[in-house]
Amino acid sequence: MAPTTRWTERRTAAPRKPLSKSRVPEDPLDYEARAQAVLAPHVAAYYSTGAGSGDALREGVADWTAMRFRPRILTDLGSVETGTAVLGTAVRTPILVAPMAQQLGANPDGESAMGRAVAATGSLLGVSTFTAVPFAAIAATGAPWWLQVYVVRDHGLTELLVRRALEHGARALLLTVDLTVPLPPTVNPRDWPEGEAKTRHTNITPEELAAAGVRGLEMDPSMGFATISWLRELSGLPVLVKGVLRADDARRCMAAGASGVVVSTHGGRRLGPSTTSARALPEVVAAVGGEGEVYVDSGLRTPEHVAAALAMGAQAVFLGRPALWALAAEGSPGVEALLTGLTDGLRQVMGQLGVARLPDLTADLIA
Repeated sequence: MAPTTRWTERRTAAPRKPLSKSRVPEDPLDYEARAQAVLAPHVAAYYSTGAGSGDALREGVADWTAMRFRPRILTDLGSVETGTAVLGTAVRTPILVAPMAQQLGANPDGESAMGRAVAATGSLLGVSTFTAVPFAAIAATGAPWWLQVYVVRDHGLTELLVRRALEHGARALLLTVDLTVPLPPTVNPRDWPEGEAKTRHTNITPEELAAAGVRGLEMDPSMGFATISWLRELSGLPVLVKGVLRADDARRCMAAGASGVVVSTHGGRRLGPSTTSARALPEVVAAVGGEGEVYVDSGLRTPEHVAAALAMGAQAVFLGRPALWALAAEGSPGVEALLTGLTDGLRQVMGQLGVARLPDLTADLIA
């Protein structure tokens, strides 16, 4: 899909020089301001808006920032390593890119541009159900990727999408369970200018979409825990349940066959007065125990936030809006610089905490 006229005009009117290696901003807010200058207003609104009061969005960042540490001293820091494995896939950084729809609004290559940066930094890419980029193009970037799954009323469409993702190398499924209620109309892509919203289903044919009907594309509000085993049997892939904020739900997910969970408020887009992922993470980690892997997103912005999440028991974190901002501002080089800067920053924070390996980031480091 070609970018919108408005996006193109803004992009042309305010060209940006590529980032040099000597200028790698560690603060994602640097990218946010620059992204806002080039994004079309409706795209910027879609990326930035939170649910209801917006409290979960604001507090999601604030709660991570409020974390305080208890560093260790006199530990061997001759080599500080950030590598780990996520569901068996080796990565060089625990900072992964979250699945996000409408990436063509940020860059004409969308997830292909994001994937190139992810591959270059040794990270992993989450891919939205509503990606407008063909799975084949995403796979061609060389980035390991997981498919985020929204189960729609027509389960046949969901099945088609999962099977096509399998054909192109998806390594896991992220079953998203926290957004069965539609987004507010002010940010819903269905209300975008003519021609943009229609590109959201590139990996399903027009004939398949027409056969499903309008209601067939709606989120299925009747999903239950049996959905986990259905997706696992359908794909043969590990299934992570994304949107878990309670210990009892985490236990039920594991009992139903999940390989783990993602603690998430959908970037503050689920419920205004929701608890935050920083507050929910410890109880979910305790509930899952050693039965699976726990991931977290929503509100993480700095290397210190990442270190706190890992210390509280997360296997890795997903980065959302900051990656979109970098994609809009600088394309693939911007995302690569962001991931590199945050990973280098994490390595520095680990050294300051007296930690040489990610497994040594433990809860006793949190004050």
